[in-house]
Amino acid sequence: MAAALTLGAEEELHLIDLERWQLAARAPQLLAKLPRENFSAEIQRTTVETNTDVVTTLDGLRSELLRLRRRVVDVAAKEGLGIAAVGTAPRSEFRDFELTATGRYGRMQEQYRLLVDEQLICGTQIHVGVADRDLAVEIAQRIAPRLPVLLALSASSPYWNGLDTGYASIRTIIWQRWPSAGATGPLADAAAYDELLQDLIASGVIADAKMAYFDVRPSAHAPTLELRICDACPLVDDAVLIAGLFRAMVRDAERSIEAGAPRLQRALPLHRAGIWQAARGGLTGRLLDDSEHPRPLPAPEAVRRLVGDLRDTLEELGDWEEVAELAETVLARGNSADRQRAAFVQRGDLADVMRSVVEETQGPASGPIPTAPALRRYRVRAGDEGIDANAVARPNYRPVVDHVRSLGAGGIVEREAARDVWTEQHSFDFGVAGTKQPFRVDLVPRLVQPYEWAELEAGLTQRARAIEAFLADVYGERRILADGVLPESAVLGAPGWLAAATRLPPGVLRAPIQGFDLVRNEYGGWRVLEDNVRNPSGVAYAIAIRQLMDAVVPDMPRPDHLADPATALEQLRRTVLAGAKPGTRGALLSSGEGSSAWFEHRRLADGAGLLLAVPTDLAVDGGTVVQRTTGDRIGSLYLRIDVELPDLVDADGRPIGAEVMDVAAAGGVTLVNAPGNGVADDKAMYRSVPELIGYYLDERPLLESVPTYRLGDETERQAVLERVGELVTKPVDGSGGRGVLVGPAADAAEVALRRAEIAEHPAAWVAQEVVSLSSVPSLEEGLLQPRHVDLRAFVYATGHRKRDYRLADLALTRVAPEGSLVVNSSRGGGAKDTWVVLPEHRLR
Repeated sequence: MAAALTLGAEEELHLIDLERWQLAARAPQLLAKLPRENFSAEIQRTTVETNTDVVTTLDGLRSELLRLRRRVVDVAAKEGLGIAAVGTAPRSEFRDFELTATGRYGRMQEQYRLLVDEQLICGTQIHVGVADRDLAVEIAQRIAPRLPVLLALSASSPYWNGLDTGYASIRTIIWQRWPSAGATGPLADAAAYDELLQDLIASGVIADAKMAYFDVRPSAHAPTLELRICDACPLVDDAVLIAGLFRAMVRDAERSIEAGAPRLQRALPLHRAGIWQAARGGLTGRLLDDSEHPRPLPAPEAVRRLVGDLRDTLEELGDWEEVAELAETVLARGNSADRQRAAFVQRGDLADVMRSVVEETQGPASGPIPTAPALRRYRVRAGDEGIDANAVARPNYRPVVDHVRSLGAGGIVEREAARDVWTEQHSFDFGVAGTKQPFRVDLVPRLVQPYEWAELEAGLTQRARAIEAFLADVYGERRILADGVLPESAVLGAPGWLAAATRLPPGVLRAPIQGFDLVRNEYGGWRVLEDNVRNPSGVAYAIAIRQLMDAVVPDMPRPDHLADPATALEQLRRTVLAGAKPGTRGALLSSGEGSSAWFEHRRLADGAGLLLAVPTDLAVDGGTVVQRTTGDRIGSLYLRIDVELPDLVDADGRPIGAEVMDVAAAGGVTLVNAPGNGVADDKAMYRSVPELIGYYLDERPLLESVPTYRLGDETERQAVLERVGELVTKPVDGSGGRGVLVGPAADAAEVALRRAEIAEHPAAWVAQEVVSLSSVPSLEEGLLQPRHVDLRAFVYATGHRKRDYRLADLALTRVAPEGSLVVNSSRGGGAKDTWVVLPEHRLR
């Protein structure tokens, strides 16, 4: 064995002001009090670098890393500072950069400008003893295909300049802008490597050999092979895991050389692709395998495959059990990027993330000890809103989880039985395929934090304003068509277009009640999944669920400032009556008992003080809509019917809908929501809502949409036909989950059938990228388990001004069945109470 396989590490540590939770440019002061043999300066004054002594075991490396961190912490604490071993400090900003005052660094800043000014990044470099430089160069090239796994394990830099970048390691993207970063390309031996360095130096692109920032390189100052691709790791055990895998990779490559096995030389673009993919998704995305023609694998599978492939070598080194256990631990709790995002979504404050990374960096090697008991049988997954990667309830969910656990199996059964009784007594049902089924409610609530509700309020009222402007325009002047922003075929040919809607008077509110389906992804970000502008359902269900919870689990601890969903009834009343003439009444027009949402129609009418009418209840008298039996004049009619109004007939065949439409066209009754609104909420128009926001409001969208393909476009259709098994496909005019195919969950026959359906009628379909929905703890046979959820929220408008749009203080959380991403009640889904904690501005 030619390689010594000793271990060492260099760690770059951010200095954090513990009062302001920002970077502190105090490295010179700290380094003056630390020994030079283990501590040194970096290019930025906000960073200290540690250099371990040479060790031979993973335990020895762990001890060294902890020893050096403690030395820095002891000195930094006297200055009111802490340390954070992360790729980027979550609250760092460009202006935080301060250059370390040396001639070399000054020259670099002059030459590279922005590249230097943005170097507020920290990495971990692992050294493995390989004294033979020819061997080191050969090994570096052999292990290159496996580097993405190490990067994904280390990823700790999702935030940059105060924003979530969408990357697990934005440090990698920043670092690889250097002209000497990345892979070297094929090299025969150390002489070829040295020649490459001399050519780079002679070119003037780099100043010296220390600037060879390759992913793996023979060290410039020690007889080692140096791994440079990884982010700094706040948990020492994560760095130890990476060191163990890297050493095993080095030894495994040495063994293949001894056996005369040929080197797999991956093309540089494929190498870059693999590194980029690891930086983008970390452990929640996919990683390229290490084959000659690499294919993406789920990151956990790639990690386990690497560990398994290295087992013989790890056993030879005496590291197998420790590395295997550490790898499973990381996969269970996530890398630092995952944990940072989980810390952020609790309150939406990056200071919380700074605290968490400092606590991890300065704490035990394995991480802070959980302060609450773990749910040992909970199927932990990334993106769970209530349970963290250690199977411990997150702080905001802890009182609820503790209460559920305190009930015990018997208490849960008792309360679920009481729920079922309440559901039956209150006829709490929903129509599915012509039959009424009990509305299923899970007794574990879903919490929405104040900052999230404020974000949704801003984004959804913006979206509602743009949709209202669009409806007014396309049923009026049609400026958006004349300006070429949308083609006529996308509007006048849409399934929801209704020519008769052009008869309504100018200036009427066409969609004063809008519903929006949202999903929260694994990073905690909200996305709008669908717009519901015709007759969005769910308000009465959300109110009833709270009433059920108050009756069945009244002792479950509620958070402060919990929104009361019943306030939406008064908002609904004001919205319906906003356009009614004095002396008239508001009414809710339902298709009748056969409607799937008949429960809601009755509850809304009763709660908001509206007349509940079915077609036979209405008549037109002297240009006025009246209630036939009482003679009440109806000035505002909230439409909750299953057909468009002009097509509505009563039980005797009387065209009451057409008669009411004539009155509305003359201004004698206000329609809430107007006929023809379907043109704004079909699945194809959804894709254009960001454009509507820009066109009508001159604003940028505040909430993201899901990437959507309109299959009437030939280019997009061809791309989708090749990926039906990877996408979600939906009928343009679908509702209630009808016709939705989740490609990854479908079998080959279902995918083939959908391809044929799309090819036959392409304009009838859209496709969307699959979103990894968040999950929330739910009860299943007395145990808490994760279930995917979405959220339906509602915006009410009483006028055309921005201040006339308001997000109702309720939301309906819908829950998918086990193993499903489809949440609709008609597809076996259920619901939860949504505990909206109001932001401060809504409390005044």
